[in-house]
Amino acid sequence: MPYKSSKQDLPNALTLEWALQVKNYKLTLDKQRCVGCQICCLACPKEAVSVEKQKTDEKVSKLKVDIDLAKCNFCGICDVTCPYGAIKVTVNGVHNLALIAKESYPKINRIITLDAKECPKDCSECEAACPLKLIKVSKIGFDGKPIKNINELSPTEKRRIKVNVDIQKDYCPTCKICEDRCPPKTLKVTKIFEGNITIDPDKCLSGCHYCVDVCPISGVMVVNVDGKVDIVKSYCTYCGACKIVCPVEEALTVRRVKVAHEHVRSGAWNRALERLTSKADEVKVLKAVASLKKRDIVIKRLRDEVNR
Repeated sequence: MPYKSSKQDLPNALTLEWALQVKNYKLTLDKQRCVGCQICCLACPKEAVSVEKQKTDEKVSKLKVDIDLAKCNFCGICDVTCPYGAIKVTVNGVHNLALIAKESYPKINRIITLDAKECPKDCSECEAACPLKLIKVSKIGFDGKPIKNINELSPTEKRRIKVNVDIQKDYCPTCKICEDRCPPKTLKVTKIFEGNITIDPDKCLSGCHYCVDVCPISGVMVVNVDGKVDIVKSYCTYCGACKIVCPVEEALTVRRVKVAHEHVRSGAWNRALERLTSKADEVKVLKAVASLKKRDIVIKRLRDEVNR
């Protein structure tokens, strides 16, 4: 048990701390990055995370996330699973989670590949398109100095420009908007969550835009001429922030069927996977993982036979 514990709830951050004899555990929830999606609440094995709806001036805001200091054991599952990187758990100031190092919980994959050589010299579309402002494009001249105005360069100088694209991958929910805005074969993004999201037009209330108000990815929720909402599914991250605030039951449904993660054998992950998806979808995912492992075993045996 800790000899000292504390909880501080400030406008921009929620901080929990445990002080032990040789270790200091700290959990920080960045309220600016948190979108109130309830993923951390579903993943937490101790049920320490709770969410609360907020409404001011007839406009719904994102859910308020709270963490019970008495229940939290600073395991870091919420940190690993948050698609927006809003939670960080550190030990003695170092962000190095034991559950990842010991392979007791899988690392969530944010697969973002970029070929900067394919980037057009005069393009910054991905930076402008990112709804969370996680991309920064910079251009360097042949002399190593930043380019301020590309239009002032000669054709030869333009050809010699080096394009640098900095992506804050730890905070990227993989909406894929940047990939769509880039030329083919330049940027490839693999979604963390795969699934389906639907709106029942008969149950959707005309003029109710709660889901639009809280959706962290601008352009996913679109208001029609009849005042109802449509969804651009290709950009949806399936975080579920919209579903939680929807005032009509089953008017909006979000179903996560697959999570991109590294392979691991873990009872904690299996339980989290069931809550994040469903029992049926969990079984499908686990069977798919088992099939891949069986395939690898067969390939290894065939190679051993050939090499004998």
